[in-house]
Amino acid sequence: MQATNAIQNQPQTIDTIVHGNCIDVMQQMSAQSVDFILTDPPYLVNYRDRNGRTLQNDCDANWLKPAMAAAYRVLKQNRLMVCFYGWPRADHFLDAWRSAGFRPVGHFVFRKSYTSSAKFMKCQHEQAYLLAKGRPPLPKNPLPDVQRLFYTGNALHPTQKAVVSLAPLVRTFTLPGELVLDAFCGSASTCAAALLTGRRYVGIEMDEGYFRAAAGRMARTRERMAAKRPSPQSRTDFAVFNA
Repeated sequence: MQATNAIQNQPQTIDTIVHGNCIDVMQQMSAQSVDFILTDPPYLVNYRDRNGRTLQNDCDANWLKPAMAAAYRVLKQNRLMVCFYGWPRADHFLDAWRSAGFRPVGHFVFRKSYTSSAKFMKCQHEQAYLLAKGRPPLPKNPLPDVQRLFYTGNALHPTQKAVVSLAPLVRTFTLPGELVLDAFCGSASTCAAALLTGRRYVGIEMDEGYFRAAAGRMARTRERMAAKRPSPQSRTDFAVFNA
């Protein structure tokens, strides 16, 4: 893979969080303009956390196929998407990915150090598919398919992912200067991981409250980077930017 400096998207969307429906926003973006997609969409399980917070469009799958088709359109040929999903609706997600044109080429399990719920089993992991458009080249240093998902406290979003858990994905599947898209950016963990590793980013968030939290977080991340000048190669740097 070679780093790309020419971004064909509208300049005002680069390195920003966009407030809007991801399908509409992606349809306005140039085709084949994104180098990597890392996203955590609603799992279609009508999720509600212990504080009563919910996620828009988590009750039905009407948006899923159009969103994945739009993601496929903006992703460059021979590139990859990592998409989290909820296992109770795995059939919906696989159907949407394949209908869009994506090809599953790997599967990540993110193990937790805590139990998020307990019914028949204690739920201590999340999962994501690695999906290809075309025939991407193999990474020089493949990641293990079992990764650690660090706990964030979910202060900004009910399903907030730790930056330190996402940064290895960004580093492995992109080069510095390339463009990372998160179409369901939530608290902007993907965008923070992209920024801290020297990549560019576009985040899209529909919910106004989460959009404001994400935009504020990115502003704080930039301020802390300017003050601390972190090395993108150090894991300890990312822990500072999880909040």
